[in-house]
Amino acid sequence: MRTYKLTISYDGTRYQGWQRQPGAENTIQNVIEDAICKLTGYEVKIQGSGRTDAGVHARGQVASLRLSGKVEEREFLRKLNAGLPEDIRIRRMELVPNTFHGRRSAKGKCYEYHVDLREKQQVFSRRYTCHYPEKLDIEEMEQAAGYLLGRHDFSSFTDRKDEKGCTRRIDEIRIEKSGDSLCMSFRGNGFMYHMVRILSGTLLEVGSGKKSARDIPEILKAKSRACAGFLAPAQGLFLKEVYYQEEKR
Repeated sequence: MRTYKLTISYDGTRYQGWQRQPGAENTIQNVIEDAICKLTGYEVKIQGSGRTDAGVHARGQVASLRLSGKVEEREFLRKLNAGLPEDIRIRRMELVPNTFHGRRSAKGKCYEYHVDLREKQQVFSRRYTCHYPEKLDIEEMEQAAGYLLGRHDFSSFTDRKDEKGCTRRIDEIRIEKSGDSLCMSFRGNGFMYHMVRILSGTLLEVGSGKKSARDIPEILKAKSRACAGFLAPAQGLFLKEVYYQEEKR
């Protein structure tokens, strides 16, 4: 068996999220696996770095793939992309050691959340941004982000408690405003269900005065979802990159 690392981009608008699951056949994982099976002639499962929700996009999702023998990567990649719909693309295919696993080998991830601040949402970006027509205090948002850095119990920032615990480490939060567009990026060692979307909603509430930066330590301490901000819509979220080496932190 040979193991390959796939780097994948997709527009999640019309899919039921990344993960293959009962009752949800229109997932990114299902579509890619079906395309691979048509090439290989046998059933293949891929292991993604993690789930993305319905409507969430990816610039750099990663999955591991095991094939019974070595293939010529460039030709296999060409045929695979030819069999995929236009809103899913395999950007790279690399032969890696058999110990590599898309999820278990991951050391960290970077997500981006995009916001349209116009009074009326821009027509062509509406599938890829959250519409939030509010005047934002960026300095207050940056102060709030500072409280979130480091290792914390993020129970207040998830809609599903992890059985392994809710402690995560956030290494960097960047908030960049350009005209009527805002991008928040989150880099850390792992993120729970809805965590980035709740962090984004909370920071937007801080920016618009609905919450204060000084509220963040108490929200963390409360370990209660009710204390954090709103769940930002899925279409603004992108999985930008998955890290597989500690020095990338």
